[in-house]
Amino acid sequence: MIYKKGRYYMVKFMWQGRMIRKSTRCSNAKDARTVEGKIRSELGKGNWGVLAQKPRITVSEFLKGHFLPFVETEFKTKPNSRDYYVYGTANLTASDLATLQLDAVTGQHITAYIAQHGHLKPTTINRDLRTLRRALSLAVEWGKLDRMAKVTLAKGERQRDRVLSEEEANRYLAVCPQPWRDVATMILGEGMRPGEIYGLRWEHVLLNGSDGLIQIVGGKSKAARRLLPMVPEVLHALKARFEAQGRPAKGWIFPTGSASGHIEESSAKEWHTKALKLSGVSVFEPYCLRHTFGTRMAPKCDVFALARIMGHSSIAITQRYVHPQAEAIETAFQKLVTEGGHREFSAVDSNIVPVEVSLAKSEG
Repeated sequence: MIYKKGRYYMVKFMWQGRMIRKSTRCSNAKDARTVEGKIRSELGKGNWGVLAQKPRITVSEFLKGHFLPFVETEFKTKPNSRDYYVYGTANLTASDLATLQLDAVTGQHITAYIAQHGHLKPTTINRDLRTLRRALSLAVEWGKLDRMAKVTLAKGERQRDRVLSEEEANRYLAVCPQPWRDVATMILGEGMRPGEIYGLRWEHVLLNGSDGLIQIVGGKSKAARRLLPMVPEVLHALKARFEAQGRPAKGWIFPTGSASGHIEESSAKEWHTKALKLSGVSVFEPYCLRHTFGTRMAPKCDVFALARIMGHSSIAITQRYVHPQAEAIETAFQKLVTEGGHREFSAVDSNIVPVEVSLAKSEG
C-alpha cells in the first residue's frame, strides 16, 4: 500500500516476513506506485540495498562533482557539445537551483527558473534546462536519484523546421562559397547533420564509377551510425573534391587550419550568412537544410525508414518531418478504397450528392 506522510508518499508492505516502509520521494500517487513497483522488483532480485537511504546531495554538488567530469570525458572529442553543457552548468550553479537537494527539484522550480530569466532568449534558457535534464537523467541512471522532475522548456524558442523550396535551395547553393557549397549539398542530398559532415573522413566514403556510400560512424546516439547511398549531386561533389585532393586514401574531407583539423561551425556560420546575403533567400538556420531533406523524403518512405535515414533514435522525432498535405491524405483513402474492390473517387466528384439524415430516422 501507499500513504501520504507530509509532502511525499510512503510505501508499506510485507516482504519475506519483514515489514517494508520507505519514502518514495513522490508527491504524486501514480509516481509513488511506480517507485513501489521498482522497489518490489529489486527486492525480488535480492537487492536489499534498494532500501538504503541515499545520501542527500545538492544540485551544485552533483553538477560539479559528477556531471562535469562525465562531460569532460564523454565529449572529449566533441568540443561544441562539451562547451554547451559546461556553459549550462555554470549558469545552473549560479542560480537558486544550485542549493536545492537533488531529489527536491520539482516542476515548480523549473517554472520559477524560466520566470527569473525571462530577460534572456528562450534558446539560452533552454540550453540550461537541457543541461539540467541531462544531469537529472544521469543521476537516476547512477542511482543518485529515484526519479527525476519533469523539465519543461521555455516557450518561444526558434525552431529549425523551415522547408526551402526547390527554387530557394538552388539559388542559395549557386552562391555558396566553397567548401560550404559542398557541405550544404550533402545536407540537402543526404539529410546528414552538419556536424557529421564537418568531421567526415575519406576512410568512411566509398566512391565507385556511378555511385557511392557514406558511412557515419558516430553521432548523438547509436542510431546515428548508419550507411547512406549517395545521390548524384553529392557523388559529383565528392568526386571533384577527391580528385582535387590527389585521390587520398585517408584524412579529412573538409580540412582546414583549425585546431580540430577540419571545418568548424564558426566558419560555417560565416559562409552561410554570406550565401544568404548574396542569394536574397529569406533568413534560415543551416539546420533547415536537413529539415528540408527530411520533409522531401517523408512521402517516399515509411516513418521507420525515414528515422533510419535521418539517424533518429525515436520515430517521435522523425514525425516532425512528416507533413501530410490534403492530396496525400486523399491519395491514401483512394488506395484504401481501390484495394477494397470499390470505385476510386475524388472528394470533389460531382456525382456525390449530400444526403441529410434525421436523428430520429437514424435511431430506428
